[in-house]
This record gives sequence, C-alpha cells and structure tokens, in this order.
Amino acid sequence: MTTKNAQQRAVMTAKEERARDAALAMREYEANKLAVRTNTARLRALRLAKEAETRQHTKTKEASKEAR
Repeated sequence: MTTKNAQQRAVMTAKEERARDAALAMREYEANKLAVRTNTARLRALRLAKEAETRQHTKTKEASKEAR
C-alpha cells in the first residue's frame, strides 16, 4: 500500500506542478499582452500627433503660398 500511496502522491505532485506552471504561463502571457497593447497605444498616439503636425504644417505652407 505504501508504494501505491507514494505513486499517487507523485502523480498529484506532478499535476499540481503542471497546474502551477500553467498558471504562471498564463500570467506571463497576460502581462506580455498588456505590454504590447500599451506600447501599441503609445506608438499610435505618437503617429497621430505626427500626422496632425504634418497636416498643420502643410496647411500653413499652402496659406503662405496663397498670400504671395
């Protein structure tokens, strides 16, 4: 019986370890996904600001051409 109990404990320990590993992997995945979303939002904001600045610069250039 003790060998059987030891085997059962080993199986349970292995299952628990796999469950912990799976939980850790999920946390890492979620953290990475959040980091990617944050970086994407930051880059999008920079791109939109640059595009707005370019549009403003183009309008100013066109207005100064027409004034001549």
